[in-house]
Parts: sequence; C-alpha cells; structure tokens
Amino acid sequence: MALSSEYEVVLVVDGMTCAACERRVEQALTQAGARNPSANWRSRTVTFRMPADADLERFRRAVAAAGGSRHHYVPGEARMQPLPGAGGTAPVSEPADVDFVILGSGSAAFAAAIEARQLGASVVMIERGTIGGTCVNIGCVPSKFLLRAAEVAHEARTSPYQAVVSRLEGIDLAAHVAQKRALIAELRREKYEDLIAFYGWELIRGEGRFVDGQTVEVNGRRIRARAILIATGAQPAVPPIPGLRDVPFLTSTTALDLDHIPASLAILGAGYVALELGQAFQRLGSAVTLIQRRPRLLPEAEPELASALQQALEAEGMRFALGSHVLQIERVGAGVRLTLNQSGHTETIEADALLVATGRQPNTDQLNLRAAGVAVDDRGAPAHDATLRTTNPRVYVAGDVTLGPQFVYVAAYEGRLAARNALLGEARPADLSAVPAVIFTSPQVVSVGQTRAQAETAGYSVVSGFAPAAVIARERVNLQPYGGVLVVADADSEQILGVHAVATAAGELIEAATLAVVHRLTLDDLRNHLSPYLTSSEGLRLAALAVTQDVARLSCCA
Repeated sequence: MALSSEYEVVLVVDGMTCAACERRVEQALTQAGARNPSANWRSRTVTFRMPADADLERFRRAVAAAGGSRHHYVPGEARMQPLPGAGGTAPVSEPADVDFVILGSGSAAFAAAIEARQLGASVVMIERGTIGGTCVNIGCVPSKFLLRAAEVAHEARTSPYQAVVSRLEGIDLAAHVAQKRALIAELRREKYEDLIAFYGWELIRGEGRFVDGQTVEVNGRRIRARAILIATGAQPAVPPIPGLRDVPFLTSTTALDLDHIPASLAILGAGYVALELGQAFQRLGSAVTLIQRRPRLLPEAEPELASALQQALEAEGMRFALGSHVLQIERVGAGVRLTLNQSGHTETIEADALLVATGRQPNTDQLNLRAAGVAVDDRGAPAHDATLRTTNPRVYVAGDVTLGPQFVYVAAYEGRLAARNALLGEARPADLSAVPAVIFTSPQVVSVGQTRAQAETAGYSVVSGFAPAAVIARERVNLQPYGGVLVVADADSEQILGVHAVATAAGELIEAATLAVVHRLTLDDLRNHLSPYLTSSEGLRLAALAVTQDVARLSCCA
C-alpha cells in the first residue's frame, strides 16, 4: 500500500467540560492547520485530520494553549490512522462473510441493524439472552409500569381534593407482575422480534466472542465481517461493601419482579433508579430509606430543584441518609442491618429488604476484546473516539456498554450513527451536548443543557430565570407545590444554554426545552411565543420572563 498523505488523529484531551470547551479546542486546531476538527467533551477526545508530514506536537501545543488562563486542557494519548490521499490507496479489506455483525439485541443494536439494512448491508445479530435488551425487558417499560401503578395507589389512598373521597382496597403485586410480563411480551414482539423478518437480517442466539480483529465466533461458527458493533449493554454494578455479598439483596432487575411488598426497604444509591423505585415502593406501602455517600441529593442538579424533590419525597414519608458511608452489611433474621458512618457518627439501619442501585457496569467480560485489539477503560467499557470507533478501526460501540448517558434514546441514536460510520466511513461524531434527562418521580425532574455552574465554568456570563411552582397555574390546580422551571442563558446573546425543572409533567416540557437548546433559541423566543395556559410547559415562558421581572406580579398569560 502506498503511503498516505494524511492521517486521522484521535487525541485524548482532559479538562474539557462543556460545548464551549469543544469550540475552543476545535478553533485552536484549525488555526494550527488541522482539518475537520471535532471535539467531544463527554468522551474526552478530539478527532481531526493532519498532513502525514506534520508534527503532531504542534497540535498538542495548540490544544494545551486553547484554554488560556481560565481553562486547563491536557492533551494525552493519540491514535493515528492513515487515510487515502493523493498517491495513496485505502487498505484492502480481507474477504468477509457479512457486512455487519452486531453483538447485542437492544435499542442500540436494533437501530443499527435497521439503519444498516436500509443502506443495503447484510447483517448478522448475535444475542445470548432475551431479545430487546434492557429497556423493554427490565428497564424503562417495567419500571414505568410499576411507577404508574404506584401513582394510582397513592392517589386512591391520599386524594388531595376535598370533593373526592376514596380509599385503597389493596395491592396484589403478583397480579401486577403478571400483567407487566404480558405487556412486555407484547411490546417485545411488536418492537423487536417482528422487525427481524421485516427488515431481513439473521439472528443467532448464543454467546458471541472475538477470535481476531475481524472475526466473531458463536456456537462454533466463525463469522468474518467488514465491520462489527458492540452493543451488549450494561448491568447493575455491585459495590465492594463488607458483607454485601453475604446477604440477600435486590437490584433494579429483581426488584421489578417482587411478588410482595417489603414492610421496609433500604436503598443504596440515590440516582434516578433509586429515586424512581424508592418512591414507587414507598407509595405501595414500604417504609423506604435512601442511603448515599454524597451529602446532597442529585449533586449535579440545580440546588433548589434537588431540594424541592427531596422535600416532595419526604412529604410522602421517604427517609434520606445522605453523606453516609456504609461500613458493614449483615443479615438479621429475614432482613438486613446496615452500619453507617454519618458525619463521624456510627448508626445502624435495619430493613426487611435491601436494593442496590449504585450504578452500572458494561457487559464485556465474555467478548474477548483483547483478541480484537479493542482497549477498555478502568471500568471495562470499550475505549472509543467521538465517532464511536474503538481502538480497532473495524469495531464500533453504541449504547449502555459505553457507560455514557444510560438512556434508550441515546442508545438508538448511537446505534444509527455507528452503523453509518462503520459502513459508509462518514466519521461523524456523536453529539451529546444536549441530552434531555428525565427522572420519573412525582413530581418529575428534568434537565437539558448546562446548569448555571457549568455555564460559568465554560466562560459564559450567565443570567437565569426561575418560575416557582406557585406561579405555574398547572401546578396550582394539581396541588403540587414543589419546584418550578429554571432557564439558564448567556447574558450577552440571551441564547438558551440549559433548562431544568421539577414539575408534574416536566417530562413533557423538556422536548421543547431541548429544541430551544439545540437550535440556540433566545430568551425573547421563549417570552414571545404562544404558550398554552394551564400546562406545565408554560413554565418555560414564565422562567424566561423571570430573568427581568417578577412573574408573581403578572396576570394570566401576560
């Protein structure tokens, strides 16, 4: 093969924290002579092209200097891939049995397979377990089904309206589980199983593992592929707490299959899984305590909104042991006892059941990634660049296995992108700068874009407006007093940088907020559009108005 005249470089850059950092790094590289720079602060990488005879150190120095006196960018390891250029030719692929092999069958895998088939590629999908992955089987669908059932039970037991007198006759959790399984089977068939024949790819059930950088083996069959996608998802992580492995405990998976309601439930962790399942079991009749090492609930969230959620959950009876380090867990009768260190004091908590909700770990142990030349990070997730390509240029990655944002819509987006990059060589970077997040508690918690602290760190002059629940008519008629809507904007351009909310239907308003952030709408855009009255999303307009005036002093829709 003739020498390439150009290289594609994937450079690790520590210190990037936001989209503004990405722009600074990209601008510095462009000025230094790089082509098509694309930075991604979440993956800590920047991808660019440079002439084969250029000095890589020149670009490292440009990145290091991009932060000026306020930001500290540290260029690290670089991976260089020869590209075809004048007088050069692309590497010749060895013969392949199939265009695209996909490991996994969840949202990322199916989105990738559909995209690949629509591009005309031949596809083989390998799945060792249940088709459909986490979301439909053990994640989004069953958890939200439980949350809705718990909400109905709570409303029946505690109607806040004086005109409504109601009572809860009882809860049959075994019947709920049976109904849930029927719903899951129906959705799995409609959204996954039936699509395989419709789009026309091969499904192999078995444990897939790499034999080399281009070959996967399953059930004794070896398949050589032009490109391979790792979309094997993640599973609940179990922390190394003394005694934990010696006691019975629940995970997010097994908790959803309980056929009885524990009288008391201790939960390790206070992220979205812990909060959602914690409120569900509290409403179904458990006495729930959430235990977290960090001293504040949702420490990355806007403080007043995190506090509002905690107040709402405490009003329903939930207890919080924040800033607590678990020293020991032991069995006591049919339950467990946890010994905690809280602010230098030792205390114990006993519960009938224990739920571990302390994060996720990637499903990569059985893949034999070393044989494929795919490096992993210290958590076992495949190392990859902004285009989702791993250290093996034939192998891409998408979805929860990356340990990026653990959302089904992110997984599907990455699956589509990885398929195009792998099969067409488009080298498009994943843009996760405006990922909407929803915690389906009641009230719901949402966010998209930057918080005030993140925007200030990125160098913006920040203004913000907050519309409390008391000024949002929908929250008033819902008798929901907690939280509100917060808008973060750049003081100079008034561009919307982030939106954060705690509200009854906050999950519905975040779609409009995401469009505002992605398309760089301004405060005036939010102030001057027609917003339907008595919706939670009216809070967007009120928050934008609150930047410059007291929205409690406005008439309806003024």
